[in-house]
Amino acid sequence: MKTRHKQQNDENFPVSSLFIAKELQPLVNDYYTFARRCDDIADSPALNSAEKVAQLQEIADIFYGVKKYRGNKLDFAARLKNDFMRENLAFSLAGDLLTAFRRDSEGYEYKTWSQLINYCQYSAAPVGRFMLAIHNENPVTYMPAASLCAALQIVNHLQDIKYDYLKLARVYLPQEMMKEFGVSKDDLKADKSTPELKQLIAYISDLVKGQIKDGQVLIKLVHSAKLRCQICIILSLTNLMLKKINRGDVLAQEIRLSKLDWFRGILGGICRFLCAGRQIY
Repeated sequence: MKTRHKQQNDENFPVSSLFIAKELQPLVNDYYTFARRCDDIADSPALNSAEKVAQLQEIADIFYGVKKYRGNKLDFAARLKNDFMRENLAFSLAGDLLTAFRRDSEGYEYKTWSQLINYCQYSAAPVGRFMLAIHNENPVTYMPAASLCAALQIVNHLQDIKYDYLKLARVYLPQEMMKEFGVSKDDLKADKSTPELKQLIAYISDLVKGQIKDGQVLIKLVHSAKLRCQICIILSLTNLMLKKINRGDVLAQEIRLSKLDWFRGILGGICRFLCAGRQIY
């Protein structure tokens, strides 16, 4: 789930959409608000690391019921706690997000691809599990959903390499890969990508395609027709974005999906949905 960079007014694959049943919209909106507000803290230029962690801990205490809260500023945490208790949802679906936001606040860096994927298990996978859980899907869907969510997260990282480094002092490229391809942090603030950075992005894109392939099995496993259709559209849009990233230059231009891309992605996703069957487990 991409919640950072609110000022860019761009969320490639929003959680809430026309494909979410009306009765689920309030719950989805509360979950999204929780993630957004916590992410705003982690990304705030006005707070230092310790202040960010302290504020996130206060939210965690309210969400887990460690402390009662009767104010307005953090009522989103108390509201989500009540939602989760009413719907009997696992608190880790939001608690894992807090873990990721704390890592961001502390400036954690990722030495290996495995460490980056582990980060995605906290920053992105909970969103997939949440969507599957509120649709009463079988837990067998959680693993492929984690792969798809990791793909979405890393695509976002590739788009925002320059922004993340210059504005947030964060690097989500694995350090071992940067060293292998001869890419330095200074390269990330240049006006255009070096050949080495482009090669690294292409290499990571191939790894992301593997994550997408692992996630495609969801189309066969998910019961909810609306959710299957949304997954098909997300897959289509993700593939389009990867192509744009590799054809363009993430340092020289802001790479985003155009209105035509959205149309093509949605149409392609719907066609895939109509052509795909579903297996019974």
